Amino acid sequence: MRGRYEGAWNVVRFNWPKYLAGLCLIVVAFTSAAALPEHAFPLIVVALVATTMVTLPLVVSHLIYDRSALYDMPWLGTVMETEPQRILNVNAGFDASSAILRQRFPRSGSVVVDLYDPERFTEASILRARRAYPAYPGTVQARQGTLPLQTATVDLAVAFLSLHEARTHADRVALLKEIRRTLKHDGRLVVTEHLRDVPNTLVFSIGVLHFHSRKAWTSAFRGSGFHLVGTHRTAGFITTFILHPA
Repeated sequence: MRGRYEGAWNVVRFNWPKYLAGLCLIVVAFTSAAALPEHAFPLIVVALVATTMVTLPLVVSHLIYDRSALYDMPWLGTVMETEPQRILNVNAGFDASSAILRQRFPRSGSVVVDLYDPERFTEASILRARRAYPAYPGTVQARQGTLPLQTATVDLAVAFLSLHEARTHADRVALLKEIRRTLKHDGRLVVTEHLRDVPNTLVFSIGVLHFHSRKAWTSAFRGSGFHLVGTHRTAGFITTFILHPA
């Protein structure tokens, strides 16, 4: 059971140095404005901009991760007509979906693969997340290009807020090709991500550079042999792509 503010709190504790720096800037700007009234206007503008950049992402993160239907995964009801026999869940250092999938499909066999690579994933936020959330029981470690499954043995593959960690187009295509290899001919892949689009840019500013554009994703899907059959938008900021092997 997720806490009422767990999503927003995770954003803060996984990225606390950034928020601490922002808070310090706000305090310094407001204090300087009070001490230097002749320069108050530009300092207050700086303080207000910094306050917006700190608080707006947290408010929106709360709406996305704590108030929306994101973790209910409503799109799953349209993806599979029957309960899948085997599910592949791909995460990249932080698994927020395996327990949900187990609850949703209790009779399905599942393979949880963690693509975390300490040589590639060097962001401190991922390390903090891994310390806070131990791996799901039975999780298998793997590299981006090799999944420990036989060919055509998976009915449903899920990549929930994870594939963006494949930073280059070539890496994304290679990983998607490997996922495609594991899928049965009538299997489905569900990819859930933030996009580098206008809404996410307005809220997350420079942080949006960690996401990929819709064009980048659709190019990777085509390049790896997937056909896009549908999309689902959550809270205006999260996009879920529903795909099957072409």
